[in-house]
Amino acid sequence: MDISIRYKNVRERTERICRPLAIEDYVVQPIVDVSPPKWHLGHTTWFFETFILIPNLVGYQPFNPDYNYVFNSYYEAVGNRVIRTDRGNLSRPTVEDIYRYRQYVDQAMLKMLETAPEPAIEDLLILGLNHEEQHQELLYTDIKYILGHNPLFPAYDLNYDEPTPNKESPSEFIQMQGGLYEIGFNGDGFCFDNEQCRHKVYLNDFEIYTELVTNSDYLEFINDGGYEDFRHWHAEGWDWVRNNKITAPLYWHQIDNSWHAYTFRGLQPLHLAAAVRHVSYFEAHAYAAWKGLRLPTEFEWEAAAPNFVWGENWEWTESAYLPYPGFAKAPGAIGEYNGKFMVNQQVLRGASTVTSPGHSRITYRNFFQTNLRWQFTGIRLAK
Repeated sequence: MDISIRYKNVRERTERICRPLAIEDYVVQPIVDVSPPKWHLGHTTWFFETFILIPNLVGYQPFNPDYNYVFNSYYEAVGNRVIRTDRGNLSRPTVEDIYRYRQYVDQAMLKMLETAPEPAIEDLLILGLNHEEQHQELLYTDIKYILGHNPLFPAYDLNYDEPTPNKESPSEFIQMQGGLYEIGFNGDGFCFDNEQCRHKVYLNDFEIYTELVTNSDYLEFINDGGYEDFRHWHAEGWDWVRNNKITAPLYWHQIDNSWHAYTFRGLQPLHLAAAVRHVSYFEAHAYAAWKGLRLPTEFEWEAAAPNFVWGENWEWTESAYLPYPGFAKAPGAIGEYNGKFMVNQQVLRGASTVTSPGHSRITYRNFFQTNLRWQFTGIRLAK
């Protein structure tokens, strides 16, 4: 696909995700992990302006010099920024201003792309597009959190097509033979730097489940007092349960003795056959312990993934997010993209139903803190 066409497609999809929102929805930030939708619109635009247009397009004038302070996320090398907790305080720039900003940058980018970019610029452009696709998924998850914590539980889009599971084949364990496995990206296409440095890993014999844990499965854990029995939990996880009064996955609500869940179509009766989602690593580990099983490591997951269907939910693994052997951060601000987060986080593998099309692969390494569950996170068991 022509790079300018791909650029237009990615940028248009971001705005299409925001189309069902009311203007008031664009500014809300209920918790630190959730950014207002309008901030995502501005930040993804800032990325192209900062890393491609300003250094490479002769005569380019930034739309507004103050936007570097407003829309820088975490790049220390690029200067000061609004702290993450204050993104919801940005009533200005307005949503209209930010859409004008996007149009201004898009015009400059498309003019620049009338000539085939140099390889280094094209690499940055492809990174920027993948970066925006990451934010498209974050838009979905953040919008769900914003509306799912509104007391009225308003629907994001009554016509949203919520994928339904196809469970015609029986669930079973796949037996994987022990030995050396090659782990990491291998190919000519795009990958993030944390997938590089392909290397060998020795795995013992293991078994991994073909299906994700369902809502029905997880209800058995709840009904058996899973949230009330410390034996299933890490000490930190047990403190998290008690301090936050956690009794069920995020978005679950018991109404008239019947479980419901908030979805993009509003509050709906819980779909028992669907894979459980919006659980933390703490909950995933506790459920596995209750079953007398465990979570797979990220290496086991990657080795076994060609043998099962994945992509419904991001899947917690038992692996800490660490660099692969030989990993080195790129120089400059781009080196801050992944490397500096390789501490105190757990790896997730796969993709989810809100992952952008073409943005998932077996080697993709997602990562979050152990208590977070606003992402579409689920559970696959191993032994």
